[in-house]
Amino acid sequence: MTEVAFYHLQRSPLDAALPKLLEKTLAAGKRAVVMAASTERVEALNALLWTYQQDSWLPHGSARDGSPAEQPIWLTTDDENPNGAGFLFLTDGATSARVADYERLFELFDGNDPTAVEAARGRWSDYKDAGHGLTYWQQIDGGGWQEKS
Repeated sequence: MTEVAFYHLQRSPLDAALPKLLEKTLAAGKRAVVMAASTERVEALNALLWTYQQDSWLPHGSARDGSPAEQPIWLTTDDENPNGAGFLFLTDGATSARVADYERLFELFDGNDPTAVEAARGRWSDYKDAGHGLTYWQQIDGGGWQEKS
């Protein structure tokens, strides 16, 4: 079963949290697919991963860039895994019918949006019913994460 981790974004937005999680993914020797709800968001994330820190960047690509098999991080709106990723990041309420194809799934949701919180609760129940392992992470002061039960 897939290990599913919910990341409740309250203190910083996706644009600040996602690059840090992707850095850890690459440091662990893993590949990632990041699914977003719109092409505009994919392109915004594409730009972000080149510029999120002055002295850093994350190797990545999207359909616009091509060569998915060569991209350690693939940005998409489609439920696909063209780079052979073990980790899937779902943003903006994106969903996947292929959860079991991944080692780990990261659900990142806006904790300041009641609709996003309610949708995340529904997905939590669905994953639990499917037998996936679940963890819940909440942002703490200083930008870190704390696992909650």
